[in-house]
Amino acid sequence: MISIWKKVVMGLTGLFLISFLVVHCGINSLIFLNDGGKTFEAAGHFMGTNPVIRIMEIGLVIGFLIHIIDGFVLWYQNTKARPQKYKAKGGSANSTWYSRSMGLLGTLLLLFLILHTADFWIPNRANQFTTGHELPLFERMKNIFSQPLWVVLYVLGCISLFWHLLHGFRSAFQSLGINHSKYNPIIKIAGTGFAIICPFVFAMMPITMFFGWIK
Repeated sequence: MISIWKKVVMGLTGLFLISFLVVHCGINSLIFLNDGGKTFEAAGHFMGTNPVIRIMEIGLVIGFLIHIIDGFVLWYQNTKARPQKYKAKGGSANSTWYSRSMGLLGTLLLLFLILHTADFWIPNRANQFTTGHELPLFERMKNIFSQPLWVVLYVLGCISLFWHLLHGFRSAFQSLGINHSKYNPIIKIAGTGFAIICPFVFAMMPITMFFGWIK
């Protein structure tokens, strides 16, 4: 039997990471001011040098690790416990395909996360430790997103994020016992809206830079 506590941890870390996405999306969307990255760089500098934010960053990394590990444990236990569940009962009749594919979507999202941190977060933090200065992230974004392959990979990563959030947002509340006919429609609408808007904003970053709409 799958432990209820694993689902609670999954829900809590999921909502914590959603709050991170809100902040991350808000800061990254500053590039759309099209001011040469000045406002974006200023916000990035604040986030990268503020001691409180840096301490919270450690919690963020821990939150990611717990969410990823817990997700794979739940997926494995679910698969092991009922390996022919959806074949026997009819998956499309009982649940959506993306809710049944959270293991796959989570894996694709993890690969995208590794790519993203290797492109930006790790080099920037490494440069801070070695030289005491941040990298020019806006220029780095322009260079990376001038390559068609990278643009395609990032857009695919945003599509995976969309499907993951479409199920994960509502599932996080259900895991915490928030499952009521009065609130479920609100959570569903909010979750669907967030699952569309957040990945869309992220996807538009490489697209607009590739086509030279952001300079």
